[in-house]
Amino acid sequence: MSEKSSATVSPTADLARFASRLAWTDLPQRARDHLRRLAVDAIGCCLYGASLPWTLKLRHQTVAQGGRQESTILGTRLRVPAPGAALVNATAGHGFEMDDIHLDAIIHGGSLVFPAALALAEAEGDIDGREFLCAVAAGYEVGLRVGAAAGQGLLMAGFHPQGTSGVFAAAAAAARVLRLDPAETRHALGVAGSLGAGLMAAQEGAMVKRLHAGHASRAGVEAALLARAGFSGIENVIEAPYGGFLSTHSPLPQTERLVSGLGKRFELLKVGIKPFATVTSIHTCLQGLHAIMVENDLRHQDIARLRVAVSRATHVHCAWPYRGQSLTAAQMNLYFGLAVMAISGDAGAPQFTEERVNDPEIMQFIPRIEARIDGEIDAAGPSARHAARVEVETQSGERLERYVKDRLGSPESPLSEERIGGKFRANAGAILNQVAVNRLEKAIEVIDTLDDVSIIADLCTEKSEDQ
Repeated sequence: MSEKSSATVSPTADLARFASRLAWTDLPQRARDHLRRLAVDAIGCCLYGASLPWTLKLRHQTVAQGGRQESTILGTRLRVPAPGAALVNATAGHGFEMDDIHLDAIIHGGSLVFPAALALAEAEGDIDGREFLCAVAAGYEVGLRVGAAAGQGLLMAGFHPQGTSGVFAAAAAAARVLRLDPAETRHALGVAGSLGAGLMAAQEGAMVKRLHAGHASRAGVEAALLARAGFSGIENVIEAPYGGFLSTHSPLPQTERLVSGLGKRFELLKVGIKPFATVTSIHTCLQGLHAIMVENDLRHQDIARLRVAVSRATHVHCAWPYRGQSLTAAQMNLYFGLAVMAISGDAGAPQFTEERVNDPEIMQFIPRIEARIDGEIDAAGPSARHAARVEVETQSGERLERYVKDRLGSPESPLSEERIGGKFRANAGAILNQVAVNRLEKAIEVIDTLDDVSIIADLCTEKSEDQ
């Protein structure tokens, strides 16, 4: 496939060229350091999600379909074709609402790009750590820029960014692992754009919400493999005026976000790591409530009313009636999350279990919570989408307030290295024993020095039990 078809200037072509040619020396030190943090977080999330019910169902079906044993299903010694490994591992990575997040793009890049890149790196062989991280960086940059250009309009229209914008992240990472040229990478993006899917109604109770990341990661791998074989995609898939990604999914696309500062300003530096196992949009609410309770030595029994004011996007996304639908719904719902924080003092993975979906104590607390749209937060624009005002009215009539602009884990309020490491060890420890966790953590810390990044997948199988 020649590069002649890439001659027409377009954002799709520019992003493809960038992804294809990105080199280790192009990445500033801050980006390299953050890529290692994101690797620690993403791989930990994949391991935690490996034994969840939805992942197990998908794993069973994928293994039953057979095929070449070329890529590892993380947390097991099972090997399947690369697209299948990406499918299962990305579903696991997005499987418990702990994967990283970019505010403007509204996608969790880690659960898309790492499974896609690692599956193909194993299948291809001889991919060193720096090449791998370049592929991951390319995936982040392309996917985040497409997602940011689509903006929250895509989410408000009912599309799940993870499954729609996410295919571009996975395809760019996969294309870079395969060392596709700019024209081939452009076709990979053009194929992937037609394969994206995901509806936000899934958050109200369906397992399929977790699958959106897996489908997107697999689609990215398939698209890159097809492009290498000469299969053509929509060459202007992102910007096409009719039937293009932005014209179809976003009422007011910010097309300048696609290539502005490309190669100089790295969007991956704006990716935050999540401290809670819930939808990101309610994290500021959780923080505000927790701060008020700690500072005033309150228990949940002391709270008469809990009022939160949020952006319209957060309200639509998270403030729908909770009726004990499922664990997925519990993690995506503002009322359930606040009730859990009030009662447990935390909203990490251990606080979300099937047994608590209809916990009488939680269900009895939820009616005390009120949520409304805050005009001032809305007027501040998309960058303030996660801000929240929290007010606690105590049983004695006292009113305590807290405004939280930046969520913990965001670029403005990053998690400490110690907390990132602690999250990884807890997540990986759900599958691996302590010795294996330590070996894996040390390998990821020096991932850029590895001669063959497949060792990461190998370490994710140590002392694990196949299921």
